[in-house]
Amino acid sequence: MQTLGRVLIIAGSDSGGGAGVQADIKTVIALGGYAATAITAVTVQNTLGVTGVHPIPLGVIEAQARAVLEDIGADAIKTGMLGDVATVDLVARLLEEFPIPAVVDPVMVAKGGASLLAREAVAAVREQLVPRAALLTPNAPEAEALTGLTVATTDDLRRAGEALLAMGAGAVLMKGGHVAGDRVVDVLMTPDGETAFEGERIDSRHTHGTGCTLASACAAGIAQGLPLPAAVARAWDYVHEAMLRAPGFGAGHGPLDHGWPLRGRA
Repeated sequence: MQTLGRVLIIAGSDSGGGAGVQADIKTVIALGGYAATAITAVTVQNTLGVTGVHPIPLGVIEAQARAVLEDIGADAIKTGMLGDVATVDLVARLLEEFPIPAVVDPVMVAKGGASLLAREAVAAVREQLVPRAALLTPNAPEAEALTGLTVATTDDLRRAGEALLAMGAGAVLMKGGHVAGDRVVDVLMTPDGETAFEGERIDSRHTHGTGCTLASACAAGIAQGLPLPAAVARAWDYVHEAMLRAPGFGAGHGPLDHGWPLRGRA
C-alpha cells in the first residue's frame, strides 16, 4: 500500500497558479501525497510574466518551516524560489538540522525571463544546497550557472551532471528542455549510473511551471518511499501528460493540467 508521503515545500508563491507553491501543492496532492509549505516570497504574476516580487522576512520563512517540521513532519523537502543569499543560508541550515531527503530545484529565472535568484546567490546554492541535495533538478541554463560549463547538447548535460555529482549532490536530474532538437532528453545521474527519459518535444506555449511541477512530483515519489528511478519515471510521465492536457489559459506561457490524474488519462 502506498504511503501518503509528506512533502514540505520551501518556495515562492505564484498568483497565477501555474508555478511556485501553487503548482507544487497541486502536484503533490494529485500524486497522492500531503503538501505543506514555507513560503519564501509572494510574486505578482500571470501567464504574461512576473510584475512584482515581495520577499517574506527570514524569521517568518524559518517559523513556517519549523512549525511544519516540529509537528507534522516531512518525508521529503522540496525547494524552489529562494531569491537571495540569506534565504539560501537559512534553507541550508534547516537541511543540516533536519536530515530529510531534499529535492533542490535551483530556480533562477521565471518562464517569462524575470530573475528569481540574485546573481550573488548562485554561489551560495552551489556551495550550500548542491551538497545537501538528495536530488538536484537543473535545466541547461541553471546547470551552466552552477558549473561554469557550456550546456548545449545532451552530452553537455551529462558533463555538467558529472560536475554536480562531484560537488556532492546525491543525484541529479539534468533537464534537456532547453537543448535544441525534436526530442527532449532528461538524464537522471547517480553515482551508480544513469537513466535517460526521452520523448518528442511538445510544441506548446503552455509550459509555465514545468520545472516546479517535475521537482515536486519527484519529491512526492521520494516521500512515498519509491526508489529514485521509479519516482523520477512517474514524475516524468505525470508532467508529460499534464503538458499534453494543458487547459489553454492565458495569453502567454500558460499552466499545465495538474489535476489530470483525478480524471484519468484522455
